[in-house]
Amino acid sequence: PLEVVVRNIAAGSISQRLGIAEGTALPRSIVEYYYKNDKLGDPMVSEEHITAFGWAAPQDLDDILALALRINDFLSGLFLGVGIRLVDFKLEFGRLWNENDEMRIILADEISPDSCRLWDAKTSEKMDKDRFRRDLGNVVEAYQEVARRLGIMPEAAPQDLAGPKTMQ
Repeated sequence: PLEVVVRNIAAGSISQRLGIAEGTALPRSIVEYYYKNDKLGDPMVSEEHITAFGWAAPQDLDDILALALRINDFLSGLFLGVGIRLVDFKLEFGRLWNENDEMRIILADEISPDSCRLWDAKTSEKMDKDRFRRDLGNVVEAYQEVARRLGIMPEAAPQDLAGPKTMQ
């Protein structure tokens, strides 16, 4: 029932909660935990809440923190390599058991402009869901630009990515 948010640059709720100007580089990456409950507005919770209510064991939290920071390091480098700053992002983790009934914590979520704040490294132009949230327009174009920079979408790809052999 948890979401994990990794923050590198102040934006969104951390700016509002702590009065930090949007765009301020944080002293280090910050990992936050949120209880997934729409009725409650997904409140932030501490590691103490998580272990006390049995949502995760202390070792699970250690694994989640280590994975979240490792994913952050990887994605930050990946995006910076194509001129995009990874401001923050949301992750969800799950448990996977092998044939010996041994459990591991795994990433169980998408990584996309819907779950990340991505800004152009030179201009700080928003290239993520904030374009929709703040009614900035050009949402599709921004997402396509992220895909183009990552080499996922060729420059000449059709707008709808349908391709010539797709049945309508």
